[in-house]
Amino acid sequence: MLKIALDAMGADNGIEPVVNGLFKALENKNFKAILVGDEILIKEFIDSRNFSNKLLQNIEILHTDDFIKMDEQASNANKRNNTSIYHAIQLVKNNQADACVSAGHSGATMSLATLQIGRIKGVSRPAICTCMPTITNKRSIILDAGANTDCKPEYLVDFALMGYHYAKHILKHNMPSVGLLSNGEEDSKGNDLTKQAFKLLKKYSFFKGNVEGSDIFNGSVDVIVCDGFMGNLVLKASEGVASSISTILKQEIKQSIIASIGYVFMKQAFKILKLKIDYAEYGGAPLLGIKKPIIISHGKSNTRAMENALYQAIESCETKICEKITEVFQETQMQNNCNQTNTDNVT
Repeated sequence: MLKIALDAMGADNGIEPVVNGLFKALENKNFKAILVGDEILIKEFIDSRNFSNKLLQNIEILHTDDFIKMDEQASNANKRNNTSIYHAIQLVKNNQADACVSAGHSGATMSLATLQIGRIKGVSRPAICTCMPTITNKRSIILDAGANTDCKPEYLVDFALMGYHYAKHILKHNMPSVGLLSNGEEDSKGNDLTKQAFKLLKKYSFFKGNVEGSDIFNGSVDVIVCDGFMGNLVLKASEGVASSISTILKQEIKQSIIASIGYVFMKQAFKILKLKIDYAEYGGAPLLGIKKPIIISHGKSNTRAMENALYQAIESCETKICEKITEVFQETQMQNNCNQTNTDNVT
């Protein structure tokens, strides 16, 4: 049975959404979980709720009362070997858990995953892969969404390969298309980074070319590749727009009788809209390029978000996405070596 290491500490709203999300997930999926955090707080919370004894049998608690706070430097994470995220990552590293989920300090999670578990051979940098809503019935993904603020062109090629296979095997897109985020669709558009990355990506059949910000949401492309600085800006701006739309709609409905009447007839449509733009429905973001599944959840994650993050971890294990990415980069390395050998022979 799959076993998930769940960092119970460090989230903005404490252990409540983490534990509640875990029990919701256990009601629907058969797996075991190791809750890493303050055992006293966790047990007190569990005892205060009417959780099923049957579900409790699938939970272990690994005690630690230390965690990386959001305002701390990620560089300290590897030195603090008694934090919840350190222990959670160690469980995965030592094959005591199959995957890790954390809504704590994302920088610390990325740093520890890279240093302790390690990158897949051939992957230059791991990337945060975030699902985005579209006007179609399928999601798009954007990567990198914040792991690497400064990138080289070859990093974006790696992101494209990982994103393509995530979209194919996890999101079940038959033939995913990949676009390079730029300030225009023309081949000549972009800064030095995107122009150089464009030249490298042209050889891949899945590469559609340059795409603009609107293409993230219109469904014209499945995977959007960019550096982590730009990706994080897009992600935060999108969250802000979604939140603002929700607030504006609520205000208008409250202030207008006509709008209130209209809402009654449009209630189902608004419900669907909420599901599409609500970050909680996407759960978390996988850190692609690491040897084992690592899911990074939003610090403000609620119960639903943590539940879905656990589903993501389970799906990543079941589809063996890390193994598939490993195979892809092995094949790429072999092809590069073969091309190099042929070049040397010609020379």
